[in-house]
Amino acid sequence: MLNQLKASPTGKRIIVTVIGQDRVGIIAKVATILAENQVNILDISQTILQEFFAMVLIADMENSTIELDLLKEKLNQLGQELGVKIEAQHEDVFRYMHRI
Repeated sequence: MLNQLKASPTGKRIIVTVIGQDRVGIIAKVATILAENQVNILDISQTILQEFFAMVLIADMENSTIELDLLKEKLNQLGQELGVKIEAQHEDVFRYMHRI
């Protein structure tokens, strides 16, 4: 999924990763925060590795008015409530950090 990413024409895509102990409602709560802020989910992949939950989500912030830093703060707060680590990065930052 991630290695097939084409550059965003709007430059407003973000990558959200969630890692932690699996529990009911993680995807729903992350999706709710994104929807409340008009962030459109473009693609999502999740798996359970043993008892650990791992999710990568690509979303578009083109129609959102929230700043990425505030969205990160909201997701971070949710992560603390759920006991998981949630990271949101602009697509360009993600690409730079994960280049080979």
